[in-house]
Amino acid sequence: MRLDRLLANSGCGTRSTVKDAIVKGGVTVNGAVIRDPAFKAEETDDITYFGESIGAGSFLYFVFDKPDEVLTAMEDKRHKCVGDYITDDLKGKHLSPVGRLDYHTTGLLLITNDGELSHKITSPRYLIPKRYLVSYEGSPFDDDIKEELSRGITLTDMDKPVKLAPCTLEIRENNECIITLTEGKTHEVRRIISHYGRTVSTLRRISIGHLELEAVEPGSLRKLTKEEILQLKDMF
Repeated sequence: MRLDRLLANSGCGTRSTVKDAIVKGGVTVNGAVIRDPAFKAEETDDITYFGESIGAGSFLYFVFDKPDEVLTAMEDKRHKCVGDYITDDLKGKHLSPVGRLDYHTTGLLLITNDGELSHKITSPRYLIPKRYLVSYEGSPFDDDIKEELSRGITLTDMDKPVKLAPCTLEIRENNECIITLTEGKTHEVRRIISHYGRTVSTLRRISIGHLELEAVEPGSLRKLTKEEILQLKDMF
């Protein structure tokens, strides 16, 4: 992989920023200063960015159980945010959430400094399934709604109609359901529920691809196992 791309994917900055850093001699590969942004680097190389190790071997992957009323951001001056749960020893590792969960949506967030993986998981091109457990107010869903969602519905609640990709609806008892999406339109699950005249009570993401959220305490941060990381990468 090109050195500038690897650095950008690692969260060191934009392609233009890291290119400038490389040209100025701020990057080493296996102990040698490299000034060519197009230099081919391997994932196993020992790479430093202004003295900080950022080689692919230093990529970090965590699963975070986002609590309610927490912003999906690494810092915020007014509200509690995901960054508040990152321990001091992980500060400066260029970690960031993969995608977003709304302020009142809880559950599974991936946190990593692997920019390439983050991009692929959030891109609708790769059709990565994301499952949400929903409790709602209103009459129970039925098979007709399930069939409509499987074909893809059009939302008309904003300025322009929005055609949604097909999604699946698993109907459960006690006004609960599981909705599986492969795209990430703004407030998509809540808007789907509202489209059918219901109101979301609670919304929780329970899986991304093969990665499922265990029954753990909200706010918990756990490092992914090697097997889980391989499963994520095998989706592409």
